[in-house]
Amino acid sequence: MTTTLAPPAPPAAPAEDLGALARRHGLSVSGARPSLPAYVRQLWSRRDFITAFATARLTAQFSQARLGQVWQVMTPLLNAAVYYLIFGVLMNAKNGVPDYVPFLITGIFVWTFTANTVQAGTRAISGNLGLVRALHFPRASLPISLAFQQLQQLLFSLAALVVMLACFGEFPTWSWLLAVPALFLQALFSTGVALVLARLAARTPDISQLMPFVLRTWMYASGAMFSIQNLAGSGRFPDAVVLALQCNPAAVYIDLMRFALIESFTGAQLPPHVWALAAGWALLAFAGGFVWFWKAEETYGRG
Repeated sequence: MTTTLAPPAPPAAPAEDLGALARRHGLSVSGARPSLPAYVRQLWSRRDFITAFATARLTAQFSQARLGQVWQVMTPLLNAAVYYLIFGVLMNAKNGVPDYVPFLITGIFVWTFTANTVQAGTRAISGNLGLVRALHFPRASLPISLAFQQLQQLLFSLAALVVMLACFGEFPTWSWLLAVPALFLQALFSTGVALVLARLAARTPDISQLMPFVLRTWMYASGAMFSIQNLAGSGRFPDAVVLALQCNPAAVYIDLMRFALIESFTGAQLPPHVWALAAGWALLAFAGGFVWFWKAEETYGRG
């Protein structure tokens, strides 16, 4: 019986040769981060998914509640009622503020949009790990779609805000058109912050538990319930503290909406730096947040 010996196996190719071979045939590392322009193009190509995902989540958000999406309006209104009792009545924050109820309602509605968008960003990746691990798509789709969901919710709530303002004698004027660019800049800013927190919370999910305390402190520093301008004239706080409060991005967007919607404010002189601050905060937060989120694209869903 003759035994046939198998020919020796060829030596394994060095790893760098295999990598060159893969690149030569158009292969790439699975889950590798694309270039920033390519990433933007991929994100744009999935715009239908972003809008559908946001709409589906908005529809399902209150599906188990008897009043359904009425809670989108009831929640900020109930908060405004509580804050009116505490700040307007007990702490007399309405003193020196004309049309305090429209002032308060507008501030709460605008703040709720920013707070909900930022809070949603903390759960964008950590709350959708099954989707992230199962499918390949630009991960920025998730925080952006959640931000778009909150924008849809705000637009629904604004209809109720208009009715509430009309009940207190605030009717549409040409100045109301300024609300459109103000909301656009606020949406850019809030989405940028959501992108930053989505990356942070992807590695440290406990951030979502900490955010309610951070957001509550931020709200109190944003003038949603009181007038920062009145603080500036009171002399009770150093000028540096008042300036920091006035430059607070949430306060800037709240002020813009109040100057747009409330007649007693539209007649006042809006400081010229407010629009510049609003645009600066929006561009800085969105561009910086988007790039920072993209830099960790290949790490989401691992570990």
